[in-house]
Amino acid sequence: MRLSSLLTITGTLLTTVRAEIHLCNATIACPEQFPCCSQGGQCGTGQYCIGNCDPRYSFTPEACMPDPVCKNTYTKFSNYSSKILNSYTFLGNASAADWTYGGYIMDYPEEDSLVLAMPKNSAGTVLSSTNAVWYGKVSARLKTSHLPGVITAFILYSGVQDEIDFEWVGSNLTTTQTNYYWQGVLNYNNSGNITTTDTFENFHDYEIDWQEDHITWSVDGVVGRTLYKNETYNETTQQYRYPQTPSKVDISIWPGGNSTNAPGTIAWAGGEINWDAPDITENGYYYTILKEINVTCYGPPSGVTKNGSESYIYKNPKGFMQDDVAITDKRVYLGSDRGTGMDPDAGVTKSSSSSKSSSHSKTSTTSRNSTTATSTSKNSTTATSTSKNSTTATSTSRNATVSSTISHSSRNNTVTLSKHSSTSTVSSSTVSSSTVFKSTSKHVSSTLSTHVVSSSKSSIESTEGRQQIQTSTKNAGEQLATYGTTLQMLLLVAAYII
Repeated sequence: MRLSSLLTITGTLLTTVRAEIHLCNATIACPEQFPCCSQGGQCGTGQYCIGNCDPRYSFTPEACMPDPVCKNTYTKFSNYSSKILNSYTFLGNASAADWTYGGYIMDYPEEDSLVLAMPKNSAGTVLSSTNAVWYGKVSARLKTSHLPGVITAFILYSGVQDEIDFEWVGSNLTTTQTNYYWQGVLNYNNSGNITTTDTFENFHDYEIDWQEDHITWSVDGVVGRTLYKNETYNETTQQYRYPQTPSKVDISIWPGGNSTNAPGTIAWAGGEINWDAPDITENGYYYTILKEINVTCYGPPSGVTKNGSESYIYKNPKGFMQDDVAITDKRVYLGSDRGTGMDPDAGVTKSSSSSKSSSHSKTSTTSRNSTTATSTSKNSTTATSTSKNSTTATSTSRNATVSSTISHSSRNNTVTLSKHSSTSTVSSSTVSSSTVFKSTSKHVSSTLSTHVVSSSKSSIESTEGRQQIQTSTKNAGEQLATYGTTLQMLLLVAAYII
């Protein structure tokens, strides 16, 4: 999805931007140099090759790393934020954590929950599972966000864009929207609604029961909708247009009503988002509150090819249906952010390979966690911080070449948030130039450092028809592909490179 994310920058901003971007879609595949097609439709290596890499439009389907097989998990998000890995540096080692995130998270002790936050002018937050689900029951207990333009989503989504959704529009707190898609094909008749009580004030249990022959969507244990596979048969293509491929679990909050989004999207989202609403002025952010997620895996379909038990792959380079999936023991993690499914250890040096083998998800050959980093890799950002108030950055990223000189307030490296935690500090993965928010609320304030949104997916439905909007914001190049003006590109560089 192409979610708008123009972060406010304090001080003078002087930037020169030069971008070279490789896109991928049904008419053009990724080049061999940047072989992996992200869910946002851009080509790259490293994180582009995991977490819903699209094998259809990659240089070759093998460029995408295999997905880790389904794992039964019950996660209670009480004092849990330290166990969630940053998706910006995650390289696929599912044994290191059950969840990754991009954006802004904090613990909320008062309700034994996790807050997914969306500060002013940000792209919000997405929490993603590290293991895929290939049929199973997935439930989430949460409170949605609220107010026009603010979207909360609970989604199962595969690399080939099979999708099963719960979505909530913040201006309608008694309606839960449900939807499904097969390989990203838009069908405006796929949606359905479930009525419930206020989703912002109350916790509810939302459940997707995904089986080979049907899907049910339930709220608080009551089935609100059922879809049968035989209802999805397409006579023309002689295919069941039914979600049927291994999928990751996503929980997200994002600004569907951002003024830069398409008019139909904004209308569906309940109107333009108010970046000066009390949630922003008093607390510093919009938010959704996540209490728990339960994943119960079902066995694989009968007749599936099994050459192991660790990972899912597509055995047919031209087929991406249920019968084309195989279970193998193929490796699921990369050695560095230059790695791909064709060469997972590309970019790994002898001196670093031993340490990586014990901590695949926490480090990479070119560190993205450092304020000052130097790299000749085409996959990483090279940044030199000259002072706390001025950063000169040059990026030769997977998707773009970007040069920028940015001056900003040194206090812009953190976002001061309040309301949900007495004391909660999360280390910043990069130097982020986002506005400092001061709280006037009665809650004790806390500091939450910003994190680059690595990947985000959401489904969008409007009165003019559903638009599927995808984004992958691992670096400035992907965002530059979304916006056409120099000013917009300039702001995105500030938000995601500094």
